[in-house]
Amino acid sequence: MVECRYWNEKIETMTRQDIEEHQLKKLIEQVTRCYEKSSHYRRKFDSVGLKPQDIKSLDDLQKIPFTVKNDLRDNYPFGMVTVHPDEIVEIHASSGTTGNPIIGCYTKEDINIWQELMARSIHTVGGRPQDTIHIAYGYGLFTGGMGLHYGAQKLGAKIVPASGGMTQRQIKLMKDLEATILACTPSFAVYLAETMAQEGVNPKRDLKLKRGLFGAEPWSDKIRERIEEQMCIEAFDIYGLTELCGPGVSIECEQHEGLHIWEDHFIVETINPDTGEVLSPGEEGELVFTTLTKIGMPMLRYRTRDISKIATEKCKCGRTHARMLRVHGRSDDMLIVRGVNVFPSQIEYAVMCFPELASQYLIILDRPAALDTFLVKVELCDQAANNPNLNLGVLKRNIQQRIHIVTGLTADLEIVKPGELPRTEGKAKRVLDLRKDKM
Repeated sequence: MVECRYWNEKIETMTRQDIEEHQLKKLIEQVTRCYEKSSHYRRKFDSVGLKPQDIKSLDDLQKIPFTVKNDLRDNYPFGMVTVHPDEIVEIHASSGTTGNPIIGCYTKEDINIWQELMARSIHTVGGRPQDTIHIAYGYGLFTGGMGLHYGAQKLGAKIVPASGGMTQRQIKLMKDLEATILACTPSFAVYLAETMAQEGVNPKRDLKLKRGLFGAEPWSDKIRERIEEQMCIEAFDIYGLTELCGPGVSIECEQHEGLHIWEDHFIVETINPDTGEVLSPGEEGELVFTTLTKIGMPMLRYRTRDISKIATEKCKCGRTHARMLRVHGRSDDMLIVRGVNVFPSQIEYAVMCFPELASQYLIILDRPAALDTFLVKVELCDQAANNPNLNLGVLKRNIQQRIHIVTGLTADLEIVKPGELPRTEGKAKRVLDLRKDKM
């Protein structure tokens, strides 16, 4: 018996016409649900004089106003939910600013769909029931760990829910439990590889790993090559957002020519991030997603701020769902550090809690080895600098603790004298990202 390369061949090889007919049917249902069940969406529609019955073709999607992060913050926690609160069975959240977090609410049916999408995604990269999947994404509010977990359950594979950290222990578990698939951030994969080398572990000789599923942060082909060479595996990119469902929105196939977007559940557009103009396939722009099957907290034309291109031609693998090229940047100022979203405003909030500090600060990001380095430079105010009783060690620890509380990350911290950080006329430069030259 020849094993099918598809999880669901009928769906994954639909004609473009069938995909669009399916999308239109689901879009009309979703728009009607949002208008009838969500005061937020009803206000959005009414503000432009739009009614659900005005959506008669996929082109009419452009009539719908965009949804942005601030909509989720302003309607926190349940203002964008379209079901009774008792129907929500799970809630996840992404890192946010000092204001309200960005959350995703799931009904039981949403979880079932997420599980299906993740199983399809794992199957697409070659995962099978006989595999042992080592999941080193974080569990909890972050969607990465749970998303992979749900998909592996649906697939019927053996799961090692390792979560993050404890690098030496993770390597031992991968070896002893004979993991065949590794799921984590690409930077942690590089760090694992380096630690293996230090510990004398030869992946080709000592491990059973064959594939890796890496996402939650931007990564380049150079990093892919490094991971594949050092870990002796095939590396695949996976994409998702808490706002949409988590991981499972799109996945690479064995061709590595873009990530297949599961278009039976999502409509994707690319827009000019400055004007909002919808672009044609193949033009680089900001990705905008509409969820077609999410019930608990649907998204209509959600602006991701991720920059990419869309290809709609049939892939060499036989799948017909559109592909997105790897995300290489964002249209806003959000930083991704070790897989965690960080905003400069979070750092500003943290350092401004201390009267000993001036208003100047600088975030310096680098990647000299496997993991991102995260350095924050802050300035003492004149009064503090002239205070002979100031304990810099205690102050430094307190600032680092505050940054950790706000961002979830541990930052290196350097306290400098007044006037040492650069000043500029106009908009201040708060971030120095040295990783870009090393991607």
